[in-house]
Amino acid sequence: MAKEKVDRRTISIHCARCRILLYKYRKGGRGGLVKCIVDRIAEDRTEGDLKCPSCGQQFARPLPLGGQAAHKIIQGKVYTRGMARK
Repeated sequence: MAKEKVDRRTISIHCARCRILLYKYRKGGRGGLVKCIVDRIAEDRTEGDLKCPSCGQQFARPLPLGGQAAHKIIQGKVYTRGMARK
């Protein structure tokens, strides 16, 4: 079987409380944002502690995902831009 081409686009992930940009993330697939794989983060504006640098709200938890590191997003703590397909 041939491997299907994965459609990846860059989305912006913002804090829901203070609206500051947290990540630019290369998302694959059509579903909602549930977790972020660390290798796909294109631009990280946090200090790596999974808290907003402006208001201090925790927006994710560490998640071991097979052999990869990932962040489990806490729903309602972030909003995204760029999810809609063109």
